[in-house]
Parts: sequence; structure tokens; C-alpha cells
Amino acid sequence: MQRDPTGPPTSVLASADVVLVGLFSAKDKEFEATLDLLAASVRAYGGRVVSRHVQRRRVSHGGATKMTESFSRRTLLSPGKAHQVAQACRAAKAGVAVFVNPLTEHQRTVLGDMFGCVVISGEDLLTPDR
Repeated sequence: MQRDPTGPPTSVLASADVVLVGLFSAKDKEFEATLDLLAASVRAYGGRVVSRHVQRRRVSHGGATKMTESFSRRTLLSPGKAHQVAQACRAAKAGVAVFVNPLTEHQRTVLGDMFGCVVISGEDLLTPDR
């Protein structure tokens, strides 16, 4: 599912149950504060946050240089985390999933189909004419 490209993404938040999602580097110690700010923005547009999901990117085979990279070009998240969030969206009957991270149109489409709801990026809340 995609948002209506003719309308602002913020309009989908009004009275919607919303799932927050973020991919964060293990070095990011402020990830909870970031989610709190995003939750406040969602509430300001009339949405209700029903759950939060965090994917942490730790140092692995690729070393520290990969800590800020996504796990997948298609979903941003690891397959297990994407599946977990999809289950949470369906269980909560969420209307919108809002990512902290910027998303490509392809990621929005794939994630929307996977989650069964509209998927937007938190940056869309700041630039609703996107």
C-alpha cells in the first residue's frame, strides 16, 4: 500500500493507529529520544502510536563502516525484524507505519505490501509536500 501521492502524508495520520520503526547504529545512544520526537509529531497530526520497533545495527563482518547502512535495499531492516514489524502492524490493525529513516519509493511499496498499511518516513512529517 502506498500513500496517495496527491495528498499530504500527514493526512493519513489523523485518527490512525501508528507503528513507529527505526534503524539505528549501535553507536546512537539517543535513539529513544528520536523515537519520542517522532511519536510527538505523530500525535500532533492526530495519530495514536500503538507500538515501537527498533533495529540496531551493530559492528559485524563489515566493521564499523557498515553501522549506518541498511540491512536490505528492499526493506531497510533485516528479514526477521521486517517480519516482526509486519506481524505487529497486522495484529494492531495499524493504518500507518512511520519510519525514522528516509525511505525510497520502492522501500515504501515493498514495506507497505509486507505490513498491510501505509508506510511513510518521519521526514515526510516535516515536508508534507513530498
